[in-house]
Amino acid sequence: MKKLFKIALTVAMAFSIVGCSSSDSEEEAKTVGICVYQFDDNFMTTYRTELEEKLTALGYEVTVVDGSNDQSTQSEQIDTFIAQGVDALIINPVMTSAASEIVAKVQEADIPTVLINREPEADTYADYDKTAYVGCDASQSGTFEGEIILNTATSGDINGDGVISYIMLIGDPENSDSTLRTEYSVKALTDAGWEVECLYEWQCDWDQTKGQEATANALTQYGDEIEVVFSNNDSMALGAIEAIQAAGRTVGEDIYIVGVDALDDALDKMNDGLMTGTVLNDADTQSDMCIEVLELLLAGESVEKLYYCDYTMVTTDNIADYID
Repeated sequence: MKKLFKIALTVAMAFSIVGCSSSDSEEEAKTVGICVYQFDDNFMTTYRTELEEKLTALGYEVTVVDGSNDQSTQSEQIDTFIAQGVDALIINPVMTSAASEIVAKVQEADIPTVLINREPEADTYADYDKTAYVGCDASQSGTFEGEIILNTATSGDINGDGVISYIMLIGDPENSDSTLRTEYSVKALTDAGWEVECLYEWQCDWDQTKGQEATANALTQYGDEIEVVFSNNDSMALGAIEAIQAAGRTVGEDIYIVGVDALDDALDKMNDGLMTGTVLNDADTQSDMCIEVLELLLAGESVEKLYYCDYTMVTTDNIADYID
């Protein structure tokens, strides 16, 4: 059963289950390999940095590798970690469809493993009791995107014709977060009784440049018909903002744009009135939870298979709470 978690945010994290602390001798330090699907991803850069800093502070020896968005590369990296005899693994899969293969590898090697960020099908890791998934319910983030639009002055219907006309910047269809954010952002509008019209959607692979190019194409094709830009993440939204400005459109007046992650750059754009809102994908809380689950596994304790953190809507009403 899906378990919804909230953990107090703290860097110290008084996890003493394994007895691995910064005072442990180098010989006693446990080793953790972290496999990230791609370093060139703004959110995962924040997440992996949080993990590395916190684990190192707890006395672990940490190695982080870049899968370069290539599953064969990541599979080889996992093989290398196994051959090196690491004590534990944290894996952000390049492809969730490869989860069965990944879990089979770590299970054969008897290595405790936490899967993060990209949620695989539950049955791909259900049979190995030393693995769990830590992430967020992506449908919640999509719903929050839709609710941010509904809470604007026009509820997204800028031209008052009773229809919310939008474009959708899609991440990577291999990632269920992309599919669920796409579905639930629009569902929030229709559940509220609005008629919607999708003018344009494009796969931008979480990439800022692709987000800019797709939005520029859409604005050229549909112009003032576009009332809302939904983006599966902030990086693509930042690219879209460039295209919106180049087209002479004004966010909050004749167009709205929302994303997910609450990246610093996105928060700055919001603060400048250039972005309608975003949804906090809390790397701090997720890294804390990941480490807590990892330490339980290392201690031989039983764990749930699935751990979720909550997303948080970030709007002009509460942005001051999130800007440093």
